[in-house]
Amino acid sequence: MAELSGKTAIVTGAARGIGAAIAKTLAARGANVAVCDLNADWCAETVQAAEAAGAKAKAYGVNVAASAEVDACVKAVLADFGRIDIMVNNAGITKDGLLMRMSDEDWDAVLNVNLKGTFLFTRAVARPMMKNKNADGSPAGGAIVNIASVVGIMGNAGQANYTASKGGVIALTKTTSKELGSRNIRCNAVAPGFIQSKMTDVLPDEVKTRYMDHIPLKRFGTQDDIAKAVAFLAGPDAEYITGQVVSVNGGMI
Repeated sequence: MAELSGKTAIVTGAARGIGAAIAKTLAARGANVAVCDLNADWCAETVQAAEAAGAKAKAYGVNVAASAEVDACVKAVLADFGRIDIMVNNAGITKDGLLMRMSDEDWDAVLNVNLKGTFLFTRAVARPMMKNKNADGSPAGGAIVNIASVVGIMGNAGQANYTASKGGVIALTKTTSKELGSRNIRCNAVAPGFIQSKMTDVLPDEVKTRYMDHIPLKRFGTQDDIAKAVAFLAGPDAEYITGQVVSVNGGMI
């Protein structure tokens, strides 16, 4: 599949996990990929995999919560690739704890990365996307896909900061779609449910069973499940979809 041929995508938090899966999937579908994470060296494996798929790929170190670093990163990507067509805001952290015991520092850290980081990259890519043109001179626009979470919809005890950040990402997605839609820039969100990872693999069996009881498809999601949803929203088959939240959770909610 090469439906994204000629496109350039930025993926944040792409050194590992869901972000790496997204970058590899976009590359496999023809997109060139700017692989971003806090440390560029962490991105080597993702870059190699994207290049093996035939894409041009390069790693960038950036703190998504730092405005100057985000602007510099976008400027560097434009210099290296010439355009930005797809923005995937995936970078995120957790610092869980009960609301009454949560420190200001843990609240600020999670909101800064998960929500402010999404805002900063969205703001930074908006103007370059507005300048994109099709062969006939019409606005080519772009696609922004934000990674939210099922808990941003339903809440979750012990994650006041994380759920607030992901709920904010959903609201930001809807507003971005309204502000940029006239320039042919679409913005959607993917809300993952329980996704199998190294972090979830170590959970006690009783915890996994409790989650599984709420999933009609009776399996946990994979990183590729999320990556395929992102690739769809970034691609031509979703050209009339914007302002939506696609919940990839096996029917959990």
